[in-house]
Amino acid sequence: MTAPTVRPPIAMLAELTHRCPLSCPYCSNPVELARVDSELSTETWTDVFRQAADLGVLQLHLSGGEPASRRDLETLVAAAREAGLYTNLITSGIGLTERRLGALDAAGLDHVQLSLQGTDSAMADEIGGYRGGFDRKMQVVKWIGAVGFPLTLNAVLHRRNLHQLPRAIEMAVEMGARRIEVATVQFHGWALRNRDALMPTEAQAREADRIVAEARARLKGTLVIDYVPADYHSDYPKRCMGGWGTTGLNVTPDGKVLPCHAAESIPHLRFDTVAERPLADIWYRGAAFEAYRGTDWMQEPCRSCERKTVDFGGCRCQAMALVGDAAATDPVCVKSPHHGALQARAAGHASAEDAALTYREAPLRSVEPAE
Repeated sequence: MTAPTVRPPIAMLAELTHRCPLSCPYCSNPVELARVDSELSTETWTDVFRQAADLGVLQLHLSGGEPASRRDLETLVAAAREAGLYTNLITSGIGLTERRLGALDAAGLDHVQLSLQGTDSAMADEIGGYRGGFDRKMQVVKWIGAVGFPLTLNAVLHRRNLHQLPRAIEMAVEMGARRIEVATVQFHGWALRNRDALMPTEAQAREADRIVAEARARLKGTLVIDYVPADYHSDYPKRCMGGWGTTGLNVTPDGKVLPCHAAESIPHLRFDTVAERPLADIWYRGAAFEAYRGTDWMQEPCRSCERKTVDFGGCRCQAMALVGDAAATDPVCVKSPHHGALQARAAGHASAEDAALTYREAPLRSVEPAE
């Protein structure tokens, strides 16, 4: 067995908190959310940022939940800047004020990624479960523009809002965003509980493909469009995380270090914490990171497939959720023996037109903006 060559990670996702004013039914955070009293302290996060920079991390994504729920957010941004990291704030916008955005700019924040639950208040507020959230978000966009932060818009799309994709792309241009992430919902965490309500139809998936392709050609040089297509309606899986344990790592609010955001859904993995081991030791030698690195762990048909170093068998968490075996071929792949059953299941979910949404339960239902 040949051990894969492990290079330093490029990026780290720092999940500062699971608190969030929104209760999106597609949230990919675990159903069992980290308690507020278990969150890492300012000092611990500062040390983790230093370790990440020493390890080779270049980009730091500050996420949650809603990272603005942390009143030490500006201090954390300053600590990351001091460590030499490029900082990207992933936010709903709720909890940010004009004054606070100015403070984040002064602390050294480099970039903002803003979520979009819908292109009008009716859709956005229904999906986010937060009345007035859309109007507040539009105000935050103006403040972001006034400060001059580079902006990425993140639009999570599903059966209920895929018809709004053309308008979402228009809004990204109007906002002066440099990039939009068109992310068809991935069924992890709370989204897995809402497959019946959120699964797009195959017709919607193909229409989204067409819209994205046309927009990319039309807006080349104006707007970069990153696209995550509808997994269940595809023939080949995505290259999840660029390959397990190859390009990035996640740190949860309570300090667990994960190879990907949804890795806690694989029950047999043990995750080290930043309190137990240095970050570099976890990255290079942690059992969870070594579990699916390279190709030696693969079963057939992946083991002998010419695509095994293209998509690395697809998503391990999805294989776990759908087949009950994290080492199985992602059922999205047309070569998987479970592919036909997955497509039939997708059609069944997509036909459940009246399925009710189960909203994410949050440790915090509202955020009082820090001035």
